Amino acid sequence: HKYWNYNDQASIAHILRAREEQNVPVWLGETGENSNVWFRDAIALLEKNNIGWAWWPLKKIGVNNPMEIHSNPNYDALVKFLNQNGPVPDAPNTYKGLMELAHSSRLERNSIHRDVIDAMIRQPFSNDTRPFKIHSVQYGAVIDAVDYDMGRNNYAYFDRDTADYHVSSKQRSAGNRGRIYRNDGVDIARDSSSNEQYYVNSIERGEWLQYTLNVSRSGTYTLKISTAATHSKGKLSILLDEKVVAESISVPLSGGSHKFVAFRIKDIKLRQGERKIRIRADEGDFNLSYIQFIK
Repeated sequence: HKYWNYNDQASIAHILRAREEQNVPVWLGETGENSNVWFRDAIALLEKNNIGWAWWPLKKIGVNNPMEIHSNPNYDALVKFLNQNGPVPDAPNTYKGLMELAHSSRLERNSIHRDVIDAMIRQPFSNDTRPFKIHSVQYGAVIDAVDYDMGRNNYAYFDRDTADYHVSSKQRSAGNRGRIYRNDGVDIARDSSSNEQYYVNSIERGEWLQYTLNVSRSGTYTLKISTAATHSKGKLSILLDEKVVAESISVPLSGGSHKFVAFRIKDIKLRQGERKIRIRADEGDFNLSYIQFIK
């Protein structure tokens, strides 16, 4: 097993030593339960050292696996009771919750996490980025902040807290602190007004997000950016194909960390074709909901 430690040669030294001393092949039979960054780095390390591997698990509740089983209120009530955080649930609702959870384990009722699959299968062998969703730029087109590109940290995005290494560091961290929607280091929260809407939160200085754009017609656009901030220090820059096109724009106060307001950045020139745009936090402490293109 290998869990929650650093992905360096020292972390597998005992495995390599056993292989050499016993003159037998070795296989890592169980690992996982971490972020995409950890997954990618662990698999790259294992492949480099010719060690076979298996992941835990294919599916369960939560986003850090290729397939997610969705819970239900009756099962949640049982879990709260077992964790001593809630009252004793009644037997009929407990049975109903368990049967519903079993039904939810069926493939057709699962969510497929393409970001996890990409981190495990492609990213150990490539630094290229891939679109998480297709973003076609036209008048009024909206990109949700959480739909940034798939790829390695510092290639598709940059986040300062990317994985849980508590076995090595003796300090717990979470990667995505919200533990929803995606499994990268980027922190994501659910919009309280809609279970289907998400936003990027806990943004720190120097962090950034990249989006691949398909621009059908060259033109000059205005970016409408939706943010929430309770402090006045937030600033962001816009980079297009790694060149700064708008620098250190102040993020407006919104009156609350969950109350979003939109502001505009004018004169963003986009050429036809595939472009990559980055939103970079020069100063953090704000949340980001969406980017809209207005021509």
